[in-house]
Amino acid sequence: MGFQEISVWWWWEYGVIFFLRPLLAILFVLALIIFSWFIAWKTVLVHVPLVQEIFGLRKKPVKPKPVTRHRLSRFYNSNSSISTLDPLAFS
Repeated sequence: MGFQEISVWWWWEYGVIFFLRPLLAILFVLALIIFSWFIAWKTVLVHVPLVQEIFGLRKKPVKPKPVTRHRLSRFYNSNSSISTLDPLAFS
């Protein structure tokens, strides 16, 4: 092994230690952050109304609820004898 070969090997070792390994570590951390953000986005964040408003996502149209949607409200509204009673009589 000559001096030239040792010099090249030395540069390669320190190049890997000081440049390549930190670069790979940074890329690994960024990949983890991006992957976890993607999973959170697909599972939770798209359902949050504030996130939908910020990113302009399509919200489901809100249907107004009917006034008489229960059986009891239909029964009491249709029964005229109950509606004609004095409301203060029951208190």
